[in-house]
Amino acid sequence: MDKILEAVVMSSYPNNVKQGLVRRVIEAAKQPMDSEQCWSMLELSTKLYLTGDTKYKREIGKEVLEVYGHYHPEEFEEFFNVRFLLSLLQEGYGPLGKRSHYVLDYIQLGLQFVLESPSANSIFSLLRIEVLRKVCERPSPKQCAKISKLLTQHPQCIPMGKHQVLFCQQLIRCIGQFQCISEGEEDIMEFLEQVNKVSGLLQRIWRSQTSAILPSLKELFTIISSTEEQEAPSNALASVVQFVPLELMDGVIRNLTNDDSITDVQMMMAIGRMIDWVSWPLGKNIDKWIIALLKGLAAVKKFSILIEVTLSKIEKVFSKLLYPIVREGALSVLQYMLLSFQHSHEAFHLLLPHIPRLVASLKKEDSNSATSSLEQLAELIHCMFFRFSGFPDLYEPVLEAVKALPIPNEDRIKHLLGQNAWTSQKNELACFYPRLASKSDTGKIGLINLGNTCYMNSIIQSLFMASDFRHSVLNLTEGNSQPLMTKLQWLFAFLEHSQRPAISPESFLSASWPPWFTPGAQQDCSEYLKYLLDRLHEEEKTGKRIYQKLKQSSLMSQAVEHHYLNKTLIEKMFGGKMMTKIRCLKCLNVSSREEAFTDLSLAFPPPDRHVSGSTSVLPVEEIGPQFIEPPENSSQLMGSPWIQRKTPSARDSAAPPMPVETLGFQEPGEAANPLSGNAIGVDAAKDPLSTFGEQACASKDSRSVPDLINYFLSPERLTAENKYHCEKCASLQDAEKVAELTEGPHYLILTLLRFSFDPRTMKRKKILDNVSIPVVLKLPILVAPEETEDVCRCGKDRAGPGTGFMSVVYDLCSVVVHSGISSESGHYYCYSRDCTDTMPHEQPQDGAPKTTSDKQLDFEIQWYLFNDTRVSFSSFESVSNVTSFFPKDTAYVLFYRQRPGRQSFLLHEALAEAGRVHGEPSLHKDLMEAISKDNILYLQEQEKEARNRAAYISALPKSPLWWRDFDRDKDDDSSSGGCSPAAGGGGSGSFHGLVF
Repeated sequence: MDKILEAVVMSSYPNNVKQGLVRRVIEAAKQPMDSEQCWSMLELSTKLYLTGDTKYKREIGKEVLEVYGHYHPEEFEEFFNVRFLLSLLQEGYGPLGKRSHYVLDYIQLGLQFVLESPSANSIFSLLRIEVLRKVCERPSPKQCAKISKLLTQHPQCIPMGKHQVLFCQQLIRCIGQFQCISEGEEDIMEFLEQVNKVSGLLQRIWRSQTSAILPSLKELFTIISSTEEQEAPSNALASVVQFVPLELMDGVIRNLTNDDSITDVQMMMAIGRMIDWVSWPLGKNIDKWIIALLKGLAAVKKFSILIEVTLSKIEKVFSKLLYPIVREGALSVLQYMLLSFQHSHEAFHLLLPHIPRLVASLKKEDSNSATSSLEQLAELIHCMFFRFSGFPDLYEPVLEAVKALPIPNEDRIKHLLGQNAWTSQKNELACFYPRLASKSDTGKIGLINLGNTCYMNSIIQSLFMASDFRHSVLNLTEGNSQPLMTKLQWLFAFLEHSQRPAISPESFLSASWPPWFTPGAQQDCSEYLKYLLDRLHEEEKTGKRIYQKLKQSSLMSQAVEHHYLNKTLIEKMFGGKMMTKIRCLKCLNVSSREEAFTDLSLAFPPPDRHVSGSTSVLPVEEIGPQFIEPPENSSQLMGSPWIQRKTPSARDSAAPPMPVETLGFQEPGEAANPLSGNAIGVDAAKDPLSTFGEQACASKDSRSVPDLINYFLSPERLTAENKYHCEKCASLQDAEKVAELTEGPHYLILTLLRFSFDPRTMKRKKILDNVSIPVVLKLPILVAPEETEDVCRCGKDRAGPGTGFMSVVYDLCSVVVHSGISSESGHYYCYSRDCTDTMPHEQPQDGAPKTTSDKQLDFEIQWYLFNDTRVSFSSFESVSNVTSFFPKDTAYVLFYRQRPGRQSFLLHEALAEAGRVHGEPSLHKDLMEAISKDNILYLQEQEKEARNRAAYISALPKSPLWWRDFDRDKDDDSSSGGCSPAAGGGGSGSFHGLVF
């Protein structure tokens, strides 16, 4: 019968004819027959099953074997013996070089017919040993899946005791070597199915023998932490982790992170490879294990590992959001990586170029998964905006991409940031601030944030960019007995000449830190600036002068020399004077008082108060670049006295405010103690709470800096509880008070009073009104009668007939921006540019100085954005639009520089002369040596770090070509980036790119 069957199978008859003949043979086999005939048929069917070159032949072999197993069990058991099986497993079947791949399938088929036989236990014992040997030989995924299928169906064949643990470990090593070479989707699906069968066997073993779990996990960690592997272990290992019971997670992670035998390089390798597992499409709980290990490393303060791994892997994790099948896990890992990486903006900024494209892809996908992910991603982005503010140029495209998505409230943002931080102790991350390989392309140097010290950094950079002040500080002589000014000189010198991308202002912070400031807390930069300038002024005023070179200037008369030598550097650079006048409305007596200031604190007018420059003879205004022509008629400068106007009635509440330009008193004011009060703000009578305490958001009518200055200089009525005590009347009387600028500072500092205390909530509020900032500003300065003729010769703008004011022109130098809604929180950064005279200084003719020409000073000079360690190129457009894009980012402190004019001409000339004689400021020997030594030290540090980092980073598992996910999505407009038909396709190539 075996000859007949072989002849039929090998014949050239059609398959349907063959099938009929085979059926007859199989039916005949069900009848009793002798042992020899059974052996012959079993040998033939074994040959057909194991070496048949077609699926049809193998199917016939299988049918015959099953018939003889059912109807001739004794003969089948005798044939299917231990010796035969050992030969099959060790030597294979078939000619050498063409061994059958179906041995395991054959054994699995035959086992069902010998389970009750006396030889069953011997066969099981043999298979326990042989399957262990097989997995130690690292079979292919297909063969491994066959072993798993065999053992899943016949668990009696699973190795036992110590061999069982060894079997699990070797099976994990097999999975670690699985690779799918083909890029066809069918082949990939088959590969995934094979991996699931193998990992499913591990799950079955672990369920019945939990003692095998921890040794298996130890082997898994050994594989993924190895630094000696030529090839990275397969991502298929992710399928193993999904079956580890979550209740074991805490203990496993704790043991791993506290194991001193595991080196940092091994741990970094392991966590890096685990993060790669987010691309495994069928794994469950993988994201939970990754996050748990990241949290475990944070708990033992392995911050260097976390930083390196996050920066090297976060872009790859982000790219997996394109694929619906792995999106949920990838988003969980991404959220933790970003929300925990709070010491630096580096990780978030790596994603900025990719966010708009991903958002567009998710919107195009239009699925529930995409919608949910978009909302979570937007929340994450706003958390990063909140934590790392001060990068408007970088964030603008991202903000545009997510503008239509929900914005979380501040409480939600703080909650997310608070619960995910690596540590609550910020000083523990002090040494891990952003690493900058080289100086910014701008050539400028940043300042390291020492823990909420951005308020100081922004002020220092603004002062440094005030070039006249910087040069004066750098020209300080050695041994000037001004310790704080000397520290500022050293800081400026390092900002000017260091090779480092950013320097630490720690020494200057400790010297200039106001004693009432809370360490580590956010502070008001304006308050710090006032304190700093006052300290520098008082230090010099006590007798330690620094501006001695002006004494030898041949340009100065003795009177002018005395005037300037009696001024401190702070007074020369930032000091101005103001006359405050109060007129009794009964007797019309006027009292006046002159005082010095270093900044003007500008309150916001009440919502119903509109200050317009059009009502004034000489309003504060903004102008464009222009040449200021001299006046045609000098008589126009004489001002009208206040008393020439009609006295307003006290009950006439609708009386318009008197424009400051008409308040041209010539009475000499009583000089106040210089800088006795560094800032002149709105008088208490103006009730700051009524002025801006009620404003919680931007008003409909936008304000401008000239509006705020005009409001500051506008007359104020003193009535009711605020009546003025008139000495002439010897009683309280209604009065009117006005402030007039009598001397414009070289650098005008304007502080916009955005913070107010609300007694109802007991909290300080911030006014978020957008204030337009002019790049060039005209400021009205009161002119004394004896100066009238000089003013005309100087070419100053002046008012119409009968006034005593002139306009002094100022150019915008710096803008300090506060990002946030409270003075006790948020972030400071600043925009700055170098403002210098654009024409060479020549001896003026008839006392008229050369003025800024049509070089377009206000638009041609490069702007820079200083944000702690980061310095970048910017533009005035960015300065103007920052609040439009980021409502919580508002201008707070402004620096303007006065253009050369009569009042400041001698100082401009002296500074220019010093520049011609000495060129760049020459630093004294000790300072130059300190900078040179530090530059050499920095180069040595860079070389050492490069060597260490090369060794450190070489241990990180590579993630090649992750960016192809984005490139593919960009190029293929028909695909949403998904890998399932429901997600919009993506093709076999994209599926292979996802998994492997």
